[in-house]
Amino acid sequence: MQRRLTGSANDPLIRARYRREARFRGYSIAALFVAFGIIIAFFTDIIGQGQSAFWRTEVKVTLDYNERAERIGQFAVAEDLRDIVSRGAVRGIPLEISNNPELAGITREAWVPVKSTIDQYVKGKDELEPALARQVDALLAEGVMRTTFNWAFFTSGDSKLPELAGIFSAAVGSILVLAVTLVFAFPIGVMSAIYLEEFAPDNKLTQAIEVNINNLAAVPSIIFGLLGLAVFINTLGVPRSSALVGGLTLGLMTLPIIIISTRAALRSVPDPIRLGAFAMGCSRWQVVRDHVLPLSLPGILTGTIIGLAQAMGETAPLIIVGMIAYIPEAPSSIFDSATVLPAQIFTWAGEPRQAFSEKTAAGIMVLLAILLTLNATAVLLRRKFERRW
Repeated sequence: MQRRLTGSANDPLIRARYRREARFRGYSIAALFVAFGIIIAFFTDIIGQGQSAFWRTEVKVTLDYNERAERIGQFAVAEDLRDIVSRGAVRGIPLEISNNPELAGITREAWVPVKSTIDQYVKGKDELEPALARQVDALLAEGVMRTTFNWAFFTSGDSKLPELAGIFSAAVGSILVLAVTLVFAFPIGVMSAIYLEEFAPDNKLTQAIEVNINNLAAVPSIIFGLLGLAVFINTLGVPRSSALVGGLTLGLMTLPIIIISTRAALRSVPDPIRLGAFAMGCSRWQVVRDHVLPLSLPGILTGTIIGLAQAMGETAPLIIVGMIAYIPEAPSSIFDSATVLPAQIFTWAGEPRQAFSEKTAAGIMVLLAILLTLNATAVLLRRKFERRW
């Protein structure tokens, strides 16, 4: 037999209920602290590993454009510094002399990057052989070796030498891919949403379409990669690894998000506005074009930006369409082979050398900064132009 509550604070059942409530509130607060702790730990680890990639070690050398340097660039550097200077920094000297013959025979001083192992030693992340360590320490003491901001990380493409690897080509590839995604998905998504919300009859066919659109938004992204491979590459012959196929594939993935967000924005416009326009003799298209669309545009743009931000962070579908290749040079068009920031980070993460680990973390920091900026832009747009009815 169930016991009746007396309403007294001393009733055992009420006290037990309060205890359960207190426990539930404690569990919720603990879950919040755990989630917050995970986020703090993640950012602390990423920033701790990646911040050193924004700095690099350089050594001051005298470049001698002699006859041997015309064949092998390393001969332009004094012999005792060849184990320190990055070979990538001097490998272009033969071509430089070939293009400018007047350089032959001259010498000049320059700051050039050191090998990644030296760089990691200076940053305190690796050890060197005792003799080489003493030489590096002496150069640091003499002031001919320095640590400076690593501009090359932002202005160089990928490289097999970690001290020269940068994100420029991946950043350009990401911009081209997002541009294709926007051009492909935005008009199709918005027009589809307008038709479904404003013109389509409410029957089983449109209901089935709506259900499938909602389901597509939850499909794993790698499925869209397989779809892009089958449709765009195997059927339509779009160049593999190009920004075009990457953008179209991400466009397929972003399309349901834009449709859903656009429909929500259109639905938020009150019906009296439509009815008022109809009362003035406007056609349905005039109502949508002149009244509904302008009022729903902030919501549409917000949903589009969020969709693009999600697309920018995707890697799996782009791996399927071949955008994981080694791309040292930035693409000049959407038909050139390209890679994107997430794929570049994925590539670096697979490298065993320590110097690539900090590049990976730095790439994640840049990607997070861009994504947070896009999301913040979406929030600001919504707050600035949002209208409450």
